Amino acid sequence: MDLDELRPWLTTWRLPGIGPVAFQTILEAFGEPAAYLAATPPEGRRRGLDEKIAEAVAGQQAVQAGVDQDLAWLEAADDRHILTLADPAYPAQLRHIADPPAVLFVRGRLEALGEPQLAMVGTRNASQSGSDTAADFARHLAATGLVITSGLALGIDAVAHRGALDAGGQTIAVMGTGPERLYPRDNHGLAHAIAEQGAVITEMPTGTPMDRGLFPRRNRLISGLSVGVLVVEAGAQSGALQTSQRAVEQNREVFAIPGSIHSPLARGCNQLIQNGAKLVTAAQDVVDELRHVQGVDLQKTAAADALAIDASAAGGGDWIDEDPAYGALLDAMGYDPIGFDILAERVGLTPDILSSMLLSLEMYGYVESSHGGRYTRIRHRAGG
Repeated sequence: MDLDELRPWLTTWRLPGIGPVAFQTILEAFGEPAAYLAATPPEGRRRGLDEKIAEAVAGQQAVQAGVDQDLAWLEAADDRHILTLADPAYPAQLRHIADPPAVLFVRGRLEALGEPQLAMVGTRNASQSGSDTAADFARHLAATGLVITSGLALGIDAVAHRGALDAGGQTIAVMGTGPERLYPRDNHGLAHAIAEQGAVITEMPTGTPMDRGLFPRRNRLISGLSVGVLVVEAGAQSGALQTSQRAVEQNREVFAIPGSIHSPLARGCNQLIQNGAKLVTAAQDVVDELRHVQGVDLQKTAAADALAIDASAAGGGDWIDEDPAYGALLDAMGYDPIGFDILAERVGLTPDILSSMLLSLEMYGYVESSHGGRYTRIRHRAGG
């Protein structure tokens, strides 16, 4: 669309009270936003609009300054795009949800929006093992040709984006702010890298600040763009569960990586599996399921199911595999979080020796410490 054609779409999108569903109603009644803006409120009511939508047209002059800002943002760089529901480049997956955004602000490669996407979401306060798992899955899945889509948040979202970039794949970040307001600030550099290798998108017009109340709108886009949603690590109240719920409503696949019954960061994933999400323990599990989804054509990758990290890849620590004392300590820990005092009693070591051994194990990526003086084994030894 040229700028004159875009203006009615942007104007209507900015009118108070006009969200995705109301915009759909306007299109059904008038066919295009320009006809709605040219109509009087009585004409809108005659065409079946409710009072609020019919009267909203009176506020169109008040939003023109904002529309000018939207168009100025568009023209400021070649990699910026504004898509409407009438645009052939509008993502097909998103077009068919119940409440698609009438307007999308895109920075980056439009081609990425047309490729099969997998959403990866999870907690902002990820554990080291959760982050490692997310990075591994993202790298392997991106290598199959899937675009990794997430919300640019700290934690699992950011790790998933970086994993896709590291693999030379494409990734899409969905924001809940205006296109010029990258959030969070810590991920500004990541957002620019994503725009070069994928796209950063939002339905919110320029000037929209960060508002947690807009996260549910963002989450429906993350799932709506994707053929499936993979939840990596999530607590019982995690926003990632909202995304998975929208995925169910949108008839998307839902996958979850299980975790320890004792870990609060695994409760959301375990709950999803209890409720019917597909349990996955390797990236190939996701690939195998998505091969049956219409329109998804993935490349085969021999590395996708090889997610275990060996000792050399973790930066050393081979001597731990050869030391029976460390082997006995790891075996005694199991894979559930365990308190220091309980572990000391279980292995019969003095506190100073146990502290030293745990520090070494943590340095080489075998063990992760958490709040409350608890430790979790996160990696296999070569011998078991």
